[in-house]
Amino acid sequence: MQTSFTLAQLADPQIAEADSILRACVHCGFCTATCPTYVLLGDELDSPRGRIYLMKEMFEQEKPATREVVKHIDRCLSCLACMTTCPAGVHYMHLVDQGRDHIEKTYRRPIHDRLLRWLLAAILPYPARFRTALVAGMLAKPLAPVLRLIGLKRLAALLRLAPTRAPAPPADIVGKVYPAEGKKHGRVALLSGCINPVLAPSTNEAAIRLLNRSGIEVVIAAGEACCGSLVHHMGREEQAFAQARNNIDAWTREIEGEGLDAILITVSGCGTTVKDYGHMLRSDPAYARRAATVSALAKDVSEYLVGIRLPPNQPHDLTVAYHSACSLQHGQQVMRQPRELLTKMGFAVKDIPEGHLCCGSAGTYNIMQPDIAARLRERKIANIERTRPDVIAAGNIGCLTQIAAGTAIPVVHTVELIDWATGGPLPDALKDLQTGRGQKPGLGDTVVAAH
Repeated sequence: MQTSFTLAQLADPQIAEADSILRACVHCGFCTATCPTYVLLGDELDSPRGRIYLMKEMFEQEKPATREVVKHIDRCLSCLACMTTCPAGVHYMHLVDQGRDHIEKTYRRPIHDRLLRWLLAAILPYPARFRTALVAGMLAKPLAPVLRLIGLKRLAALLRLAPTRAPAPPADIVGKVYPAEGKKHGRVALLSGCINPVLAPSTNEAAIRLLNRSGIEVVIAAGEACCGSLVHHMGREEQAFAQARNNIDAWTREIEGEGLDAILITVSGCGTTVKDYGHMLRSDPAYARRAATVSALAKDVSEYLVGIRLPPNQPHDLTVAYHSACSLQHGQQVMRQPRELLTKMGFAVKDIPEGHLCCGSAGTYNIMQPDIAARLRERKIANIERTRPDVIAAGNIGCLTQIAAGTAIPVVHTVELIDWATGGPLPDALKDLQTGRGQKPGLGDTVVAAH
């Protein structure tokens, strides 16, 4: 793509990077075939190619973002399917991150939009606040249909995602070390994060048990917290960078102390961001080197597990529909490892038709763009149900929550299934599993017999 930035503009490292990304685009349009919003809406401006043109014009002309530009950039899920498809290697993720930052700095959103974004940024990254908000949401959940009826779709979507049961009490795991069982073969840090400990503490608990049984010592670094992903994709760069620096400080203390073989992450949306810390803070002289070190050590839990010796598995006769989260398959290019692990554990793994398309979660997208997110969820669930699975597995809390809100099929994190298969407890989501074929072998007395 031809660009027309001035030399003065190109002196800005951000613009120079945008120019390099834009020039890589060859207008081929392959990205349109895999972009969820283009597939649904058929609007060129709701495709990666269309958004690239909008951002190019905005950057070149140094114009404040317009309402039209904001509408189409806001509709982008950041699923990054376009990057997997692109034959020219256009780094759309870094370009759209710049676009969102520009929007945040130059566009004044309507008051209701600003308030909701502020609320999400002030609550979601902080577990104590998030837990309190969930309890309030649980109580107000019956109001969701009424709110949608009167046009408050975003609030309705927010309540629909609230759990039906109060979240588990907070577990004091940050700053603790979980020793390896038997001979120690490695030492890793595990990101506790913000959403996961509240909505699904069982995920990290399963990861710790599994790693410990495999001879791996696990530390939850003192001081670590939200990775910054949620606010980063809302264009709130300073808040995101502050959260990134906090985690880099926490992990650097461990790296320089007893050392780390890897930094493991059980939420793939977080993993994509942590792996990008080196790029995000490349211009920060105090953090650039340490950020690059952290990014190099970051791994999705499945990437690490596939390279170590796991405990012997117990065969379980379950068919698993594996949902590959966009942040895992497109953002991190981690595709084979989760399937390989599940198959190795004895599960019958089914790929989902249109598996490259997003489920509609995408951080806060299912709240900010509820209509598109709902259509994507319906499409995803219809494709999942075609495989007739007993359980759905995924590696991202956002996907797990989004999909579970629209189906009765149990939804479980991949690491929980692997933990169970190698001697861990039965995941809670499977305790009420029913099938039309009777009780499943290997599930024990916790499974209810067939209808």
